[in-house]
Amino acid sequence: MTDGALLVIGDVVTDVVALHGSPVMSGTDTAAEIVLRAGGSGANTAAWAAHLGAEVHLLAKLGYDSSEWHTTELAKAGVHPHMAVDPDHPTAVVIAMVDKSGERSMLTNRGAGGLISADDWDPGLLDGVTRLHLSGYVLFAEAGRGLAERAMADAAAAGVRISVDPASTGPLREFGVERFARETGPAGLIIPNLDEALLLSGAATAERAAVLLSERYGTAVVKLGARGALAAVDGDVVASSEGMSAEVVDSTGAGDAFAAGFLAATLSGAAEQAALEAGCRAGAACVAQVGGRPRYGLDLNRLYPIHTD
Repeated sequence: MTDGALLVIGDVVTDVVALHGSPVMSGTDTAAEIVLRAGGSGANTAAWAAHLGAEVHLLAKLGYDSSEWHTTELAKAGVHPHMAVDPDHPTAVVIAMVDKSGERSMLTNRGAGGLISADDWDPGLLDGVTRLHLSGYVLFAEAGRGLAERAMADAAAAGVRISVDPASTGPLREFGVERFARETGPAGLIIPNLDEALLLSGAATAERAAVLLSERYGTAVVKLGARGALAAVDGDVVASSEGMSAEVVDSTGAGDAFAAGFLAATLSGAAEQAALEAGCRAGAACVAQVGGRPRYGLDLNRLYPIHTD
């Protein structure tokens, strides 16, 4: 690894994406366009960050059924994969049902991904890394919490910055807000969407949520979907960005793409404003396609030029 690398710990998922133009009807067929994609919150973030020019390493756990395919897809995306393979469980699977507005409902089987543990950790993974980024899904299983605790402790000792994406409001509620705050205490950056930010902070607005979360973590970046994003540092909102226009095809992975854009920009030295704009560009590109990973050959600067005036 070289200086400035990003290490992501998270999930790799086989995404089955079903785009349906009419409501799903119980007890009968509903016509849909169905595609298979490599996905997973952590893997999506890693792939987008690599696509945007960062050196990215991903630690995850795959199942016996599709490990070669997933490892190949990550490598093709420019990610350095560090994969443990479980011989007894399949890779995690998500069935995402996407309606005509682009909104999705998901059925999830965490499979091997839910079994990643401290046994899969190697402190050498931090060599040359300047940021460790954790997907919140890792924390929602006991084994994963052990991994997160050890990785964050080693990162903190090595002076590596730590960030976390809370993942999803459903598991967060079940896990417990205060418990999540304790488990992610070493992180200096949190990147929730609006619903997660409101839940974690108890606030009523995005701005207040960002302020409260930044008082706890140092920096909080709240993703607002089509409305953009905002950032707060040490209790003050310091930057905001409007969303970028895009035809929404599938919202799968948009938040992961945003996080990747933000993290890749900060790794290259960008301040919060420029990093928010980079995140919004990546999120807009993501929703305009099916699946949560960047397409090969996708040029974000052509689709969403950077304006410096």
